[in-house]
Amino acid sequence: MKLCGLISVVILLLIGCSKEPETLVRSGYDETAMNAAIERARKEVDQFLKVLAANDADSFSVKAPITDKNGTEHFWLTDVRYANGEFTGKIGNDPGIIENVKMGQDWKIKKNEISDWMFVRGERIHGGYTIDPLLPTMDEARANEMRRKLVR
Repeated sequence: MKLCGLISVVILLLIGCSKEPETLVRSGYDETAMNAAIERARKEVDQFLKVLAANDADSFSVKAPITDKNGTEHFWLTDVRYANGEFTGKIGNDPGIIENVKMGQDWKIKKNEISDWMFVRGERIHGGYTIDPLLPTMDEARANEMRRKLVR
């Protein structure tokens, strides 16, 4: 439960008190920076896999883009496992527009399809590169709290 609690805290910091899920940040960020963050996460995913295999962190998550007829949203998967080129985990966010998933649902995604990854040690977030482009969309206090937690 400690692991789920830490990831929940990170997700709550990302969404704050907004009624709209963090999967629906639609503006206020640099799309080029977001695309670069996704590319970086994919290039560095093997670093994440080493830490995951060693169970050398308090919690682990990967971000999965999920699409249905309504569009695409990016969901953090918690309780992450990896085997045969795929991550499995549980949907860690409430959907905003996507109707084919719900919070807590099991989900699989191929290694090369993730949009981000992160692991948490103590209060420090490693990875989570897609958080950086979203900082301008947060209120100043929440953005500063996230900056303090991010290991860069």
